Amino acid sequence: MSKRENQANDRAAVLAALRTEQKRQERRRTLLVTAVVVVLVLVLGGITAAVLLRQQARNSTIAEAASTPIAGVKEYPNLARNHVEGAVTYPETPPVGGDHSETLTNCAVYTTPVKNEYAVHSLEHGAVWVTYSPDLPADQVAILTGVIGKNPYGLLSPFPGLSSPVVASAWGLQLTMTSASDPRLPAFVAKYANGPQTPEPGAACSGGVGAS
Repeated sequence: MSKRENQANDRAAVLAALRTEQKRQERRRTLLVTAVVVVLVLVLGGITAAVLLRQQARNSTIAEAASTPIAGVKEYPNLARNHVEGAVTYPETPPVGGDHSETLTNCAVYTTPVKNEYAVHSLEHGAVWVTYSPDLPADQVAILTGVIGKNPYGLLSPFPGLSSPVVASAWGLQLTMTSASDPRLPAFVAKYANGPQTPEPGAACSGGVGAS
């Protein structure tokens, strides 16, 4: 065999070795990419499953809370819902629904009384209106603020002439309490803030008057 033929054979062998190594590296990359994809799928699947389980647990908790009666809640069915001008005389103090202004009170914490006709419109939009006697101790007011302050459907204000220190109202529903620490209060807020009693569920408790 000539020298030229030997060189050609050597080059062919080198090229064959390079192709073999290249294919081996490609297989490794493919295996590595496949392994990474599998791990990502497993991780994302685990995260999705955890999120779904948490959401399912939350929904179950909400459903359980919604179906659990709260002792002492009075119901006032068949309330009118007309928009009217001027003052309205309500049979309940504070009112739990009925004819009201076309303007609402923005859900927020107030340190002065709000207008009944405006607050009733807020109730129509799903607000829970917590009222308290103006002479309620400051530490009790702080508790109420903590319960209501961060809820987009929470409305808190003093109300002169209350028969109880604290009264929580939703549309057609009312709960009287002797203390802001009453455990029924957070349950009432959780159950009825934009709850099943709401005549206009999902309507915003904003865009009206007062704090926003």
